[in-house]
Amino acid sequence: MTGWNYATTWETLAREVPDRVAVVCGERRVTFAALDRRADRLAHVLAAHGTGAGDAVAISLTNRPEYVEAFFAALKLGAEPVNLNYQYVAEELAYVLTDCDARAVVFHADAAAPMAGAVDTVAAAGGRPPALLLAVDGDYEAQLAAAPDGRPPRADAPSGDDRLFLYTGGTTGRPKGVVWRVEDYYLQGWEAARPGTEPPDPALAMRAGKRAATLLPASPLVHATALGMATATLNGGGTVVLRDDRRLDASALWHLVTRESVAVMSIVGETFARPLLDALDDADVRTLDLSSLHAIVSSGMAFTAATKQALLARLPGLTIVDTLGASEAMITRSTMTGDGAPGPTAFAAKDNVRVLTDDGRDVVPGSGEDGVLAVAGRLPLGYHHDAAATARMFREVDGVRYATPGDRARVLADGSIELLGRGSACINTGGEKVYPEEVEQVLRSHPAVVDAAVVGVPDPRWGEMVTALLEMTDGATVDHSLRDHARDHLAGYKVPKQFLAVDALHRTVAGKPDYRRLRELAVDLTHA
Repeated sequence: MTGWNYATTWETLAREVPDRVAVVCGERRVTFAALDRRADRLAHVLAAHGTGAGDAVAISLTNRPEYVEAFFAALKLGAEPVNLNYQYVAEELAYVLTDCDARAVVFHADAAAPMAGAVDTVAAAGGRPPALLLAVDGDYEAQLAAAPDGRPPRADAPSGDDRLFLYTGGTTGRPKGVVWRVEDYYLQGWEAARPGTEPPDPALAMRAGKRAATLLPASPLVHATALGMATATLNGGGTVVLRDDRRLDASALWHLVTRESVAVMSIVGETFARPLLDALDDADVRTLDLSSLHAIVSSGMAFTAATKQALLARLPGLTIVDTLGASEAMITRSTMTGDGAPGPTAFAAKDNVRVLTDDGRDVVPGSGEDGVLAVAGRLPLGYHHDAAATARMFREVDGVRYATPGDRARVLADGSIELLGRGSACINTGGEKVYPEEVEQVLRSHPAVVDAAVVGVPDPRWGEMVTALLEMTDGATVDHSLRDHARDHLAGYKVPKQFLAVDALHRTVAGKPDYRRLRELAVDLTHA
């Protein structure tokens, strides 16, 4: 094997355990052999429309088998799979399609209108529109049925040097494409849990009867958390259980745990944990046997100790793993079982993780000072088309390359790490990153708005609630037209959940929004 690559591993599993179920979605049960065969056919379709090594294949789908097929097919060709948020409107889609120069897009048929608008925008701006738009629940199955079986054309074998993209909202106002070598992304999760080791040879592991635990990723595969865990589960010959629904239905998730004997569920912090906890009181959920569930793994946003304790009390034998990371790096994790004491989450100290003060010193354990988290090890190559952002994120300290995603933290006396929060103005709402300036620009284009500032207000469900503070024109009031205007230009999760009229907005002497003071004002107005 020329480096670790999902395509090579999954093709091996298709030979070794062909009849084992790889993906479950509703009544569909896709074996490793069927997944391999369908990905081969999809790769032929992509190749027939000019997709080859180094070309971007954008995937804009909910959690369904076609997402995995498209990811697999792209890697078979040496192409670069790109996560494309299915909540995006046309102008957001156009930005990502242009930035990654997508050669092909696999998307939901019901998103045909915004996708067509995005393609028109790309063409009008002088860009290269995708050569193939393949609609799932549209022409997808017909295209696969007409394609040949067998391996698609490729000059060389899948390599660890192949690349994949993870687009993240980040803190620049526009999505940034995090570029990973496939081998580094493949191995980062393994090494985070098992430092100093390498995954077993997949063929030998299957012959020895090994099998990864059955996973239910509750969050969308377009997010790094769900994608990373799903691909790792498949690497180990395990089954991934998907729920193809844009809504979070906690009761339905618990029913899937029972029906498919799910052992691990991945979630995004409090936004998922609270509804899951509340649903345990539903009459039909109380009758379920949830004993197969051994672990809940969370990443992407805060997960309170109180909610963890409540889940552990309701589900004996459960382990909760709270991971600290981003699309740019897996940093560290904390683990809690029913024996754990409540209190603030403290993440494990690791040799490759440092907390650096603003002047570059290591934070002294127990000193009370804070700094920015920095992690070394397997890291992305950088941001696509953004050398300045790459230089800010990835820095060299003592001759070692570190990623610094912006998380502020303290080092406790025992060496563990207490997370304080993201140091930038970026809002984390339900695991989605929202940059205030992007939303503000849209709101300022409304004829009744003089000025706008957007902040995150602490919220028990969403982590942070996107809140707009608005200076209105004389005589204008906050009404539904503001929300409608925002929805025309932004994905739903970016649209403020509340709009608050104010007399004036706090700005710094440089004319920039004073987000600390604005957030305090928003909190006061919210609870007034």
